[in-house]
Amino acid sequence: MYSFNNMVGGKTLSANASFDVINPSTHDLAGKAPLATSADLDQAVAAAAAAFPAWSGLSDAERQDYCHRVADKLEQHHEELARILTSEQGKPMAGMGSMFEIGGAIAWARYNAALEIPVEVLQDNDNGRVEMHRKPIGVVGSITPWNWPVMIAVWHIIPAIRTGNTVVNKPSPFTPLSTLRMIELMNEVLPAGVVNSLTGDDSLGAAMSSHAKIGKIVFTGSTPTGQKIMASAADTLKRLTLELGGNDAGIVLPDCDPAAIAPGVFWGAFINNGQTCAALKRLYVHDSIYQQVCDELVAFARTIKVGDGFDDNSDLGPIQNRMQFDKVNRLVRQSLELGSQLLLGGPVDDPDTLFFPITLIATDSASDPLVQHEQFGPALPIIPFSDIDAVIAAANDNQNGLGGSIWTDDQQQFRQLASRMECGSVWHNKHGAIQPDVPFGGVKCSGVGVEFGKEGLLANTNIQVLFL
Repeated sequence: MYSFNNMVGGKTLSANASFDVINPSTHDLAGKAPLATSADLDQAVAAAAAAFPAWSGLSDAERQDYCHRVADKLEQHHEELARILTSEQGKPMAGMGSMFEIGGAIAWARYNAALEIPVEVLQDNDNGRVEMHRKPIGVVGSITPWNWPVMIAVWHIIPAIRTGNTVVNKPSPFTPLSTLRMIELMNEVLPAGVVNSLTGDDSLGAAMSSHAKIGKIVFTGSTPTGQKIMASAADTLKRLTLELGGNDAGIVLPDCDPAAIAPGVFWGAFINNGQTCAALKRLYVHDSIYQQVCDELVAFARTIKVGDGFDDNSDLGPIQNRMQFDKVNRLVRQSLELGSQLLLGGPVDDPDTLFFPITLIATDSASDPLVQHEQFGPALPIIPFSDIDAVIAAANDNQNGLGGSIWTDDQQQFRQLASRMECGSVWHNKHGAIQPDVPFGGVKCSGVGVEFGKEGLLANTNIQVLFL
Protein backbone atom coordinates (compact mmCIF):
# COMPACT_ATOMS: atom_id res chain seq x y z
CA MET A 1 0.00 0.00 0.00
CA TYR A 2 1.30 3.43 -0.94
CA SER A 3 1.13 6.49 1.27
CA PHE A 4 2.43 9.90 0.22
CA ASN A 5 2.23 13.41 1.60
CA ASN A 6 1.41 16.73 0.04
CA MET A 7 4.43 18.88 -0.74
CA VAL A 8 4.24 22.57 0.17
CA GLY A 9 7.22 24.89 0.15
CA GLY A 10 9.60 22.00 -0.43
CA LYS A 11 8.46 20.12 2.68
CA THR A 12 5.87 17.46 3.43
CA LEU A 13 2.62 18.86 4.78
CA SER A 14 0.96 16.86 7.51
CA ALA A 15 -2.78 16.22 7.21
CA ASN A 16 -5.39 15.55 9.86
CA ALA A 17 -7.35 13.24 7.57
CA SER A 18 -6.79 11.01 4.56
CA PHE A 19 -8.85 9.13 2.00
CA ASP A 20 -8.59 5.71 0.41
CA VAL A 21 -7.41 5.13 -3.15
CA ILE A 22 -8.75 1.89 -4.61
CA ASN A 23 -7.21 -0.42 -7.20
CA PRO A 24 -9.96 -0.69 -9.84
CA SER A 25 -8.84 -4.16 -10.92
CA THR A 26 -8.91 -5.84 -7.53
CA HIS A 27 -10.88 -3.36 -5.38
CA ASP A 28 -8.01 -3.63 -2.88
CA LEU A 29 -6.61 -0.58 -1.15
CA ALA A 30 -3.92 0.89 -3.39
CA GLY A 31 -2.99 3.56 -0.88
CA LYS A 32 -4.00 6.58 1.13
CA ALA A 33 -3.78 10.24 0.20
CA PRO A 34 -3.97 13.31 2.45
CA LEU A 35 -7.22 15.26 2.54
CA ALA A 36 -6.19 18.89 2.18
CA THR A 37 -8.20 21.77 3.61
CA SER A 38 -8.79 25.33 2.46
CA ALA A 39 -6.14 26.42 4.98
CA ASP A 40 -3.71 24.01 3.32
CA LEU A 41 -4.54 25.62 -0.02
CA ASP A 42 -3.78 29.07 1.34
CA GLN A 43 -0.46 27.75 2.66
CA ALA A 44 0.42 26.14 -0.69
CA VAL A 45 -0.45 29.29 -2.65
CA ALA A 46 1.58 31.38 -0.22
CA ALA A 47 4.57 29.04 -0.65
CA ALA A 48 4.28 29.24 -4.43
CA ALA A 49 3.97 33.02 -4.29
CA ALA A 50 7.02 33.27 -2.02
CA ALA A 51 9.06 31.14 -4.43
CA PHE A 52 7.99 33.13 -7.49
CA PRO A 53 10.35 36.15 -7.35
CA ALA A 54 13.53 34.09 -7.17
CA TRP A 55 12.31 31.48 -9.65
CA SER A 56 11.08 33.99 -12.22
CA GLY A 57 14.30 35.95 -11.73
CA LEU A 58 16.47 33.07 -12.91
CA SER A 59 17.85 33.19 -16.41
CA ASP A 60 16.09 31.28 -19.13
CA ALA A 61 19.04 28.88 -19.35
CA GLU A 62 18.90 28.17 -15.61
CA ARG A 63 15.20 27.25 -15.76
CA GLN A 64 15.90 25.06 -18.79
CA ASP A 65 18.54 23.22 -16.81
CA TYR A 66 16.19 22.66 -13.89
CA CYS A 67 13.52 21.23 -16.22
CA HIS A 68 16.05 18.85 -17.77
CA ARG A 69 17.00 17.73 -14.26
CA VAL A 70 13.34 17.03 -13.52
CA ALA A 71 13.16 14.84 -16.64
CA ASP A 72 16.30 13.00 -15.55
CA LYS A 73 14.85 12.40 -12.10
CA LEU A 74 11.59 11.01 -13.51
CA GLU A 75 13.54 8.74 -15.85
CA GLN A 76 15.47 7.32 -12.90
CA HIS A 77 12.12 6.36 -11.32
CA HIS A 78 10.33 5.30 -14.53
CA GLU A 79 9.23 1.83 -13.42
CA GLU A 80 8.43 2.89 -9.85
CA LEU A 81 6.03 5.58 -11.09
CA ALA A 82 4.51 3.15 -13.59
CA ARG A 83 3.77 0.58 -10.89
CA ILE A 84 2.10 3.18 -8.67
CA LEU A 85 0.08 4.34 -11.67
CA THR A 86 -1.16 0.86 -12.57
CA SER A 87 -2.13 0.17 -8.96
CA GLU A 88 -4.48 3.18 -8.87
CA GLN A 89 -5.55 3.71 -12.49
CA GLY A 90 -5.72 0.08 -13.63
CA LYS A 91 -4.04 0.40 -17.03
CA PRO A 92 -1.55 -2.32 -17.99
CA MET A 93 2.12 -1.83 -17.27
CA ALA A 94 3.10 -2.75 -20.84
CA GLY A 95 1.88 -1.69 -24.29
CA MET A 96 0.27 1.74 -24.30
CA GLY A 97 -0.19 1.59 -20.55
CA SER A 98 1.75 2.87 -17.55
CA MET A 99 5.32 2.48 -18.84
CA PHE A 100 4.17 4.26 -22.02
CA GLU A 101 2.57 7.07 -20.02
CA ILE A 102 5.61 7.71 -17.85
CA GLY A 103 7.83 7.62 -20.94
CA GLY A 104 5.56 10.16 -22.59
CA ALA A 105 5.74 12.40 -19.53
CA ILE A 106 9.53 12.32 -19.63
CA ALA A 107 9.58 13.10 -23.36
CA TRP A 108 7.20 16.05 -22.90
CA ALA A 109 9.33 17.38 -20.06
CA ARG A 110 12.49 17.22 -22.18
CA TYR A 111 10.83 18.89 -25.17
CA ASN A 112 9.50 21.81 -23.13
CA ALA A 113 12.81 22.19 -21.33
CA ALA A 114 14.53 22.73 -24.68
CA LEU A 115 12.16 25.41 -26.00
CA GLU A 116 13.42 28.97 -26.30
CA ILE A 117 11.47 32.10 -25.32
CA PRO A 118 12.92 34.84 -27.50
CA VAL A 119 12.26 38.55 -27.35
CA GLU A 120 10.34 39.52 -30.50
CA VAL A 121 11.32 42.78 -32.16
CA LEU A 122 8.16 44.38 -33.59
CA GLN A 123 9.80 47.57 -34.84
CA ASP A 124 13.34 48.82 -35.20
CA ASN A 125 13.66 51.96 -37.33
CA ASP A 126 14.12 55.71 -37.10
CA ASN A 127 10.85 55.98 -35.16
CA GLY A 128 12.19 53.76 -32.41
CA ARG A 129 12.42 50.14 -31.32
CA VAL A 130 9.50 48.09 -29.99
CA GLU A 131 10.11 44.75 -28.28
CA MET A 132 7.59 42.15 -27.14
CA HIS A 133 8.65 40.30 -24.01
CA ARG A 134 7.02 37.30 -22.37
CA LYS A 135 6.64 37.44 -18.61
CA PRO A 136 5.41 34.71 -16.22
CA ILE A 137 1.93 35.07 -14.80
CA GLY A 138 2.68 34.11 -11.19
CA VAL A 139 1.08 31.18 -9.38
CA VAL A 140 -0.53 28.63 -11.71
CA GLY A 141 -3.19 26.27 -10.38
CA SER A 142 -3.14 22.86 -12.08
CA ILE A 143 -6.13 20.51 -11.78
CA THR A 144 -5.52 17.12 -13.37
CA PRO A 145 -7.75 14.12 -14.25
CA TRP A 146 -7.67 10.40 -13.56
CA ASN A 147 -7.21 8.98 -17.07
CA TRP A 148 -3.58 10.01 -17.78
CA PRO A 149 -2.69 11.47 -14.38
CA VAL A 150 1.10 11.64 -14.61
CA MET A 151 1.46 12.68 -18.23
CA ILE A 152 -1.20 15.38 -18.01
CA ALA A 153 0.35 16.72 -14.79
CA VAL A 154 3.64 17.10 -16.69
CA TRP A 155 1.76 18.83 -19.54
CA HIS A 156 0.55 21.37 -16.97
CA ILE A 157 3.57 21.75 -14.71
CA ILE A 158 6.64 21.80 -16.95
CA PRO A 159 5.52 24.56 -19.38
CA ALA A 160 4.39 26.62 -16.39
CA ILE A 161 7.69 26.43 -14.51
CA ARG A 162 9.73 26.62 -17.72
CA THR A 163 8.27 30.10 -18.32
CA GLY A 164 8.97 31.22 -14.74
CA ASN A 165 5.70 30.49 -12.94
CA THR A 166 5.26 28.48 -9.77
CA VAL A 167 2.59 25.78 -9.45
CA VAL A 168 0.04 24.30 -7.09
CA ASN A 169 -1.21 20.97 -8.45
CA LYS A 170 -4.36 19.12 -7.43
CA PRO A 171 -4.67 15.60 -8.89
CA SER A 172 -7.91 13.67 -9.20
CA PRO A 173 -8.90 11.95 -5.94
CA PHE A 174 -9.29 8.75 -7.97
CA THR A 175 -5.58 8.70 -8.94
CA PRO A 176 -3.53 10.98 -6.67
CA LEU A 177 -0.72 8.61 -5.67
CA SER A 178 1.46 8.63 -8.79
CA THR A 179 1.22 12.42 -9.05
CA LEU A 180 2.11 12.90 -5.37
CA ARG A 181 5.17 10.70 -5.82
CA MET A 182 6.15 12.53 -9.02
CA ILE A 183 5.99 15.90 -7.27
CA GLU A 184 8.04 14.51 -4.38
CA LEU A 185 10.69 13.63 -6.96
CA MET A 186 10.46 17.04 -8.59
CA ASN A 187 11.09 18.64 -5.22
CA GLU A 188 14.35 16.75 -4.94
CA VAL A 189 15.77 18.90 -7.74
CA LEU A 190 13.69 22.11 -7.79
CA PRO A 191 13.93 25.03 -5.37
CA ALA A 192 11.41 24.93 -2.52
CA GLY A 193 7.93 26.13 -3.39
CA VAL A 194 8.25 25.99 -7.19
CA VAL A 195 5.94 22.96 -7.45
CA ASN A 196 3.47 22.16 -4.67
CA SER A 197 0.86 19.40 -4.37
CA LEU A 198 -2.51 19.16 -2.67
CA THR A 199 -4.93 16.26 -2.76
CA GLY A 200 -8.54 16.46 -1.76
CA ASP A 201 -12.11 16.38 -2.95
CA ASP A 202 -13.83 18.49 -5.61
CA SER A 203 -14.31 21.41 -3.23
CA LEU A 204 -10.56 21.97 -3.26
CA GLY A 205 -10.60 22.49 -7.03
CA ALA A 206 -13.44 24.98 -6.69
CA ALA A 207 -11.44 26.90 -4.08
CA MET A 208 -8.44 26.99 -6.41
CA SER A 209 -10.38 28.40 -9.33
CA SER A 210 -11.69 31.29 -7.20
CA HIS A 211 -8.50 31.90 -5.21
CA ALA A 212 -7.45 35.54 -5.48
CA LYS A 213 -3.71 34.79 -5.54
CA ILE A 214 -3.75 32.16 -8.30
CA GLY A 215 -3.16 33.90 -11.62
CA LYS A 216 -4.03 31.06 -13.98
CA ILE A 217 -5.89 27.77 -13.91
CA VAL A 218 -5.01 24.97 -16.28
CA PHE A 219 -7.57 22.17 -16.18
CA THR A 220 -8.06 18.93 -18.05
CA GLY A 221 -11.39 17.18 -17.54
CA SER A 222 -15.08 17.29 -18.28
CA THR A 223 -16.89 20.16 -19.97
CA PRO A 224 -19.36 20.72 -17.07
CA THR A 225 -16.47 21.07 -14.61
CA GLY A 226 -14.62 23.36 -17.03
CA GLN A 227 -17.69 25.58 -17.23
CA LYS A 228 -17.80 25.82 -13.43
CA ILE A 229 -14.11 26.71 -13.33
CA MET A 230 -14.60 29.40 -15.96
CA ALA A 231 -17.48 30.90 -13.99
CA SER A 232 -15.68 30.89 -10.65
CA ALA A 233 -12.51 32.34 -12.21
CA ALA A 234 -14.40 35.33 -13.59
CA ASP A 235 -14.19 37.52 -10.47
CA THR A 236 -10.39 37.49 -10.56
CA LEU A 237 -10.12 37.42 -14.38
CA LYS A 238 -7.76 34.46 -14.25
CA ARG A 239 -5.98 33.25 -17.34
CA LEU A 240 -7.39 29.86 -18.35
CA THR A 241 -6.32 26.85 -20.35
CA LEU A 242 -9.16 24.32 -20.40
CA GLU A 243 -8.83 21.00 -22.26
CA LEU A 244 -12.32 19.56 -21.97
CA GLY A 245 -14.47 16.74 -23.28
CA GLY A 246 -14.45 15.36 -26.78
CA ASN A 247 -16.82 13.32 -28.91
CA ASP A 248 -14.42 12.79 -31.80
CA ALA A 249 -15.82 11.59 -35.12
CA GLY A 250 -13.91 9.37 -37.52
CA ILE A 251 -15.05 9.17 -41.17
CA VAL A 252 -14.10 6.16 -43.29
CA LEU A 253 -14.35 6.79 -47.04
CA PRO A 254 -15.09 4.04 -49.59
CA ASP A 255 -11.54 3.76 -50.97
CA CYS A 256 -10.23 2.30 -47.67
CA ASP A 257 -9.09 -1.28 -47.19
CA PRO A 258 -11.13 -2.45 -44.14
CA ALA A 259 -8.51 -4.97 -43.01
CA ALA A 260 -5.70 -2.45 -43.31
CA ILE A 261 -7.37 0.28 -41.27
CA ALA A 262 -8.90 -1.91 -38.54
CA PRO A 263 -5.92 -1.82 -36.12
CA GLY A 264 -5.53 1.96 -36.42
CA VAL A 265 -9.25 2.58 -36.00
CA PHE A 266 -9.37 0.23 -33.01
CA TRP A 267 -6.50 1.84 -31.12
CA GLY A 268 -7.73 5.30 -32.05
CA ALA A 269 -10.94 4.44 -30.20
CA PHE A 270 -9.73 2.13 -27.44
CA ILE A 271 -6.37 3.51 -26.31
CA ASN A 272 -6.43 3.63 -22.51
CA ASN A 273 -9.68 1.65 -22.69
CA GLY A 274 -11.39 4.57 -24.44
CA GLN A 275 -10.70 6.79 -21.41
CA THR A 276 -9.03 9.52 -23.46
CA CYS A 277 -10.47 12.92 -24.39
CA ALA A 278 -9.17 12.72 -27.95
CA ALA A 279 -10.10 9.09 -28.55
CA LEU A 280 -12.31 8.24 -31.50
CA LYS A 281 -15.84 8.19 -30.06
CA ARG A 282 -18.06 7.93 -33.18
CA LEU A 283 -17.14 6.03 -36.34
CA TYR A 284 -18.94 6.87 -39.60
CA VAL A 285 -18.32 4.33 -42.40
CA HIS A 286 -19.41 4.55 -46.04
CA ASP A 287 -22.15 2.02 -46.61
CA SER A 288 -20.28 0.36 -49.50
CA ILE A 289 -17.70 -1.03 -47.03
CA TYR A 290 -19.69 -0.76 -43.80
CA GLN A 291 -20.15 -4.48 -43.18
CA GLN A 292 -16.52 -5.29 -43.98
CA VAL A 293 -15.26 -2.62 -41.59
CA CYS A 294 -17.55 -3.92 -38.84
CA ASP A 295 -16.34 -7.48 -39.44
CA GLU A 296 -12.66 -6.49 -39.39
CA LEU A 297 -13.05 -4.46 -36.20
CA VAL A 298 -14.81 -7.35 -34.47
CA ALA A 299 -12.07 -9.75 -35.60
CA PHE A 300 -9.30 -7.46 -34.36
CA ALA A 301 -11.07 -6.71 -31.06
CA ARG A 302 -11.31 -10.44 -30.34
CA THR A 303 -7.49 -10.57 -30.20
CA ILE A 304 -7.34 -7.99 -27.37
CA LYS A 305 -7.22 -9.18 -23.76
CA VAL A 306 -8.87 -7.16 -21.01
CA GLY A 307 -7.47 -7.88 -17.56
CA ASP A 308 -5.47 -6.85 -14.50
CA GLY A 309 -2.83 -4.26 -15.31
CA PHE A 310 -0.10 -6.31 -13.64
CA ASP A 311 -0.87 -9.31 -15.87
CA ASP A 312 1.72 -9.27 -18.66
CA ASN A 313 -0.90 -10.57 -21.11
CA SER A 314 -3.37 -7.72 -20.57
CA ASP A 315 -3.80 -5.20 -23.36
CA LEU A 316 -6.48 -3.13 -21.63
CA GLY A 317 -7.47 -2.73 -17.99
CA PRO A 318 -10.70 -1.85 -16.19
CA ILE A 319 -12.70 1.35 -16.30
CA GLN A 320 -11.11 3.40 -13.55
CA ASN A 321 -14.12 4.15 -11.34
CA ARG A 322 -17.72 3.17 -10.69
CA MET A 323 -19.21 6.47 -11.83
CA GLN A 324 -17.62 6.15 -15.27
CA PHE A 325 -18.42 2.44 -15.52
CA ASP A 326 -22.08 3.10 -14.84
CA LYS A 327 -22.17 5.85 -17.48
CA VAL A 328 -20.72 3.58 -20.17
CA ASN A 329 -23.04 0.75 -19.15
CA ARG A 330 -26.07 3.06 -19.26
CA LEU A 331 -25.25 4.45 -22.72
CA VAL A 332 -24.75 0.96 -24.14
CA ARG A 333 -28.07 -0.24 -22.71
CA GLN A 334 -29.89 2.81 -24.05
CA SER A 335 -28.42 2.30 -27.49
CA LEU A 336 -29.54 -1.32 -27.61
CA GLU A 337 -33.00 -0.44 -26.31
CA LEU A 338 -33.38 1.90 -29.31
CA GLY A 339 -32.74 -0.99 -31.68
CA SER A 340 -28.99 -0.86 -32.30
CA GLN A 341 -27.21 -4.10 -33.19
CA LEU A 342 -24.67 -5.51 -30.76
CA LEU A 343 -21.61 -6.70 -32.67
CA LEU A 344 -19.37 -7.50 -29.71
CA GLY A 345 -19.36 -7.09 -25.94
CA GLY A 346 -22.42 -5.49 -24.42
CA PRO A 347 -23.72 -4.26 -21.07
CA VAL A 348 -22.55 -5.79 -17.80
CA ASP A 349 -24.85 -7.08 -15.05
CA ASP A 350 -22.15 -7.78 -12.43
CA PRO A 351 -22.38 -4.94 -9.85
CA ASP A 352 -18.94 -5.68 -8.42
CA THR A 353 -16.65 -5.51 -11.46
CA LEU A 354 -15.09 -2.54 -13.22
CA PHE A 355 -13.99 -4.64 -16.18
CA PHE A 356 -16.10 -3.76 -19.20
CA PRO A 357 -15.83 -5.81 -22.41
CA ILE A 358 -14.75 -4.19 -25.65
CA THR A 359 -18.11 -3.22 -27.15
CA LEU A 360 -18.90 -2.50 -30.80
CA ILE A 361 -22.40 -1.39 -31.74
CA ALA A 362 -23.92 -0.89 -35.20
CA THR A 363 -26.40 1.95 -35.22
CA ASP A 364 -27.96 4.27 -37.79
CA SER A 365 -29.71 6.58 -35.36
CA ALA A 366 -28.35 10.12 -35.05
CA SER A 367 -30.23 10.45 -31.76
CA ASP A 368 -28.59 7.34 -30.27
CA PRO A 369 -27.25 8.43 -26.83
CA LEU A 370 -24.05 6.50 -27.50
CA VAL A 371 -23.52 8.71 -30.56
CA GLN A 372 -24.57 12.03 -29.05
CA HIS A 373 -22.77 11.75 -25.71
CA GLU A 374 -19.11 11.17 -24.89
CA GLN A 375 -18.93 7.64 -23.49
CA PHE A 376 -15.27 7.84 -22.32
CA GLY A 377 -14.97 4.09 -22.19
CA PRO A 378 -14.60 0.91 -24.27
CA ALA A 379 -17.76 1.20 -26.40
CA LEU A 380 -17.81 2.41 -30.01
CA PRO A 381 -20.88 3.16 -32.14
CA ILE A 382 -20.41 2.51 -35.88
CA ILE A 383 -22.74 4.48 -38.16
CA PRO A 384 -23.23 3.96 -41.93
CA PHE A 385 -23.41 6.88 -44.37
CA SER A 386 -23.82 7.37 -48.10
CA ASP A 387 -23.61 11.15 -48.61
CA ILE A 388 -20.39 13.01 -47.78
CA ASP A 389 -22.08 16.34 -47.07
CA ALA A 390 -24.50 14.64 -44.70
CA VAL A 391 -21.74 12.88 -42.79
CA ILE A 392 -19.72 16.07 -42.36
CA ALA A 393 -22.86 17.73 -41.00
CA ALA A 394 -23.41 14.79 -38.65
CA ALA A 395 -19.81 14.90 -37.44
CA ASN A 396 -20.16 18.62 -36.68
CA ASP A 397 -23.59 18.30 -35.07
CA ASN A 398 -22.19 18.08 -31.54
CA GLN A 399 -21.25 20.53 -28.81
CA ASN A 400 -17.73 19.11 -28.73
CA GLY A 401 -14.92 19.89 -31.14
CA LEU A 402 -11.69 18.36 -29.91
CA GLY A 403 -10.50 16.07 -32.70
CA GLY A 404 -11.58 14.16 -35.78
CA SER A 405 -10.15 11.84 -38.39
CA ILE A 406 -10.67 10.99 -42.05
CA TRP A 407 -9.65 7.62 -43.42
CA THR A 408 -8.87 7.66 -47.14
CA ASP A 409 -6.02 7.16 -49.63
CA ASP A 410 -6.93 10.44 -51.34
CA GLN A 411 -4.85 13.16 -49.70
CA GLN A 412 -6.53 15.98 -51.60
CA GLN A 413 -9.97 14.83 -50.49
CA PHE A 414 -8.66 14.57 -46.93
CA ARG A 415 -7.57 18.21 -47.03
CA GLN A 416 -10.89 19.37 -48.46
CA LEU A 417 -12.98 17.49 -45.92
CA ALA A 418 -10.71 18.26 -42.95
CA SER A 419 -11.18 21.99 -43.54
CA ARG A 420 -14.92 21.50 -43.07
CA MET A 421 -14.66 19.69 -39.73
CA GLU A 422 -15.31 21.77 -36.61
CA CYS A 423 -12.52 20.53 -34.35
CA GLY A 424 -9.07 21.50 -33.19
CA SER A 425 -7.16 18.58 -34.76
CA VAL A 426 -7.89 16.38 -37.78
CA TRP A 427 -5.84 13.23 -38.39
CA HIS A 428 -5.34 11.40 -41.68
CA ASN A 429 -5.61 7.59 -41.44
CA LYS A 430 -5.00 7.67 -37.68
CA HIS A 431 -6.65 9.20 -34.64
CA GLY A 432 -5.47 10.92 -31.46
CA ALA A 433 -1.77 11.03 -32.35
CA ILE A 434 -0.67 14.02 -30.29
CA GLN A 435 2.95 15.20 -30.05
CA PRO A 436 4.77 17.74 -27.87
CA ASP A 437 5.74 20.10 -30.71
CA VAL A 438 2.21 20.51 -32.12
CA PRO A 439 -0.47 22.72 -30.49
CA PHE A 440 -3.45 20.78 -29.17
CA GLY A 441 -6.82 22.12 -28.07
CA GLY A 442 -10.50 22.14 -28.88
CA VAL A 443 -13.20 24.41 -30.23
CA LYS A 444 -16.82 24.86 -29.14
CA CYS A 445 -17.32 23.17 -25.75
CA SER A 446 -14.08 21.19 -25.94
CA GLY A 447 -11.96 23.86 -24.38
CA VAL A 448 -10.29 27.24 -24.24
CA GLY A 449 -6.72 27.76 -25.44
CA VAL A 450 -4.10 25.22 -26.47
CA GLU A 451 -1.35 23.13 -24.94
CA PHE A 452 1.91 21.82 -26.47
CA GLY A 453 4.39 23.41 -28.82
CA LYS A 454 5.51 27.00 -28.61
CA GLU A 455 1.88 28.19 -28.50
CA GLY A 456 1.16 26.05 -25.46
CA LEU A 457 4.31 27.17 -23.71
CA LEU A 458 3.57 30.86 -24.25
CA ALA A 459 0.02 30.38 -22.91
CA ASN A 460 1.73 30.46 -19.52
CA THR A 461 2.94 34.03 -20.03
CA ASN A 462 1.70 37.58 -20.19
CA ILE A 463 2.85 39.94 -22.93
CA GLN A 464 4.79 43.07 -22.04
CA VAL A 465 5.68 45.52 -24.79
CA LEU A 466 8.68 47.83 -24.40
CA PHE A 467 8.81 51.07 -26.39
CA LEU A 468 12.48 52.07 -26.58
